[in-house]
Amino acid sequence: MLNTVFDAIVNLLAHGLTNASGWQMVVYTLVVTHITIAGVTIYLHRCQAHRALELHAIPSHFFRFWMWLTTGMITKEWAAIHRKHHAKCETVDDPHSPVTRGIKKVLLEGSELYRTESKNLETLEKYGHGTPDDWIEHNLYSRYSWQGVGLMMIINILLFGAMGVTIWAIQMLWIPIFAAGVINGIGHFWGYRNYECNDAATNIFPWGILIGGEELHNNHHTFGTSAKLSSKWFEFDIGWMYIRILETVKLAKVKKVAPAPKFDREKMVADLETLQSVISNRYDVMAKYAKSLKQAWHEEVEHLKAKAQLEASFLKSSRKLMQREPAKLDGAHKQQLTELFSHSTVLETMHEMHKELIAIWDRSHATREQLLQQLQDWCARAEASGIQALREFSLRLRSYA
Repeated sequence: MLNTVFDAIVNLLAHGLTNASGWQMVVYTLVVTHITIAGVTIYLHRCQAHRALELHAIPSHFFRFWMWLTTGMITKEWAAIHRKHHAKCETVDDPHSPVTRGIKKVLLEGSELYRTESKNLETLEKYGHGTPDDWIEHNLYSRYSWQGVGLMMIINILLFGAMGVTIWAIQMLWIPIFAAGVINGIGHFWGYRNYECNDAATNIFPWGILIGGEELHNNHHTFGTSAKLSSKWFEFDIGWMYIRILETVKLAKVKKVAPAPKFDREKMVADLETLQSVISNRYDVMAKYAKSLKQAWHEEVEHLKAKAQLEASFLKSSRKLMQREPAKLDGAHKQQLTELFSHSTVLETMHEMHKELIAIWDRSHATREQLLQQLQDWCARAEASGIQALREFSLRLRSYA
């Protein structure tokens, strides 16, 4: 009898209840880690931290339970830390900015930074409002946060034997590596930018699949309360796909998405409707102005190389400075652009018009009529500048509706 029990235990530890093959275990690991990613982006991030959507009780409670089982994270802590990240982004108070803490620190020690901030009671009190505050939160999820991941390990061992420990370890590392490290680190360090938002956020990759759409981090920081993270036609946000499926079956309700600009191509003069649309869609406006800058640069660069004989390194760095928001340039950067502009009145005009365009939505003390007059004057001067890229942009600008 004892031998039979012993043999059964040995067999269980060796193969688990499923007696799964290696490929089956790989598929299981990919599925459970992807569900965890979906829980983070849909429930913790878009629903709880930003209130971009409402979830029905069924998916809401499922994700809460799954987060407890696979990460041990507490909803209030996660939401509070993320909200503080947006409120204090790229400052010394940002819990995990590679700009202030270094990319190595955030990439390799992101989970430690999270745990440190989770112990800051001031952060939880100030930024943790509106998160679950019911009986099960107090008596299970918050009170026994580590027991959930312990239960997950037991389940994996029962299913796959000793290999279940390896699968569990991968599950435990998945969020610290991809969420705490890659998103918070690389997502503020390397990638492309659709919008010049007020921080260093970048889109890591245009197809948001591996991290549930969180790869589109620049889009998210530009439109923080949008339930949809993709912006351009070539971008894909799998988290948004899941949200639309949930919405179709009445298990979710989208509250906010990024504004989509509309145009009246027959409009000849900017009016108050144009002004309102330009201000509401200012990130789209600036993205299109960046393209106009790029067009003007390409038309000028050969002239600069041939006539001014400027070094390639100088031109390369100057091009990057031209794309930046003028207010963010320091003294050395301004001096470099001054030297560049001494050889190109076209680029100087583009830079000055850039500053004036931003000032239209920065001047909160001005009346609507005054702002409209400034917008109309800006368009008139742009179209009379003789710069093709600027003229084409102005024609588009006054058609916002």
